[in-house]
Amino acid sequence: MKKKIFRIIFVLLLVVFIGSTAGGLFILKQYRDNEKRYTEASEKYTEPGSEEGEALAAPIVVDFDALKKVNKDVVGWLYCKGTVIDYPVVQGEDNDFYLHHAYDGSYSVSGSIFVDSENRKGFVDSNTIIYGHHMKDGSMFASLLKWSDQKYYKKHPVMWLLTPERDYRIELFSGYTTSAYAKTYTMLPEPGAEADSYFKKAAEQSDFKPAGEWSGLDVDAHYVLLSTCAYAFDNARSVLHGKLVPADSAGGVLPQTGGPEDTEG
Repeated sequence: MKKKIFRIIFVLLLVVFIGSTAGGLFILKQYRDNEKRYTEASEKYTEPGSEEGEALAAPIVVDFDALKKVNKDVVGWLYCKGTVIDYPVVQGEDNDFYLHHAYDGSYSVSGSIFVDSENRKGFVDSNTIIYGHHMKDGSMFASLLKWSDQKYYKKHPVMWLLTPERDYRIELFSGYTTSAYAKTYTMLPEPGAEADSYFKKAAEQSDFKPAGEWSGLDVDAHYVLLSTCAYAFDNARSVLHGKLVPADSAGGVLPQTGGPEDTEG
């Protein structure tokens, strides 16, 4: 009888072990598939940019025409030199689909980097929210937490947001840990007193000291909030605030000048 009970327990433990091992291997495969997917996307749709005079241009060029053929929901590309952040940005009809789907619409445990569906398209709101998963392998937005270190911020004080219409240099001015239910996630369509108070508070909460002091909301500027999960407490989030500074390029490409229509004689 004891031998029979022992065998049953052994079999049950073996089943649990096999199941957990299989689950772990499946997750590992998902991570590797996601890394391959986005590495191939970067290789296929981007290339290094070229510096031309004093023009402010993004450091990479993005083939948005090709990306749009893959998925019309692609609205931009987020890039930060020297980090893993090098991803297409999408915006769907809701905030659920791209939690579990890649930029090309395929299922992915890592999801996508995506804009809040309630934001207007084109990054025209005073504050546009961009989400990404905190993956255990360090991909997607897992690295946002690193900006809590002043030394890391000094190495990476800016990001780039490229779009088909215009590119933006993102000047990071605040980063901290907050709650998923905090007023940090307030929608701000237009500048004004509420927005000024919002960004002032964000600057005061920052874990790093930005290069320039907060001098009030620039009414002509737009801002982005980058957000991911954190594990400091229940429903914690790591966030970064940045100011969008318009560049001269669009998709990393500077406008062509000096053509026949610009010549004299």
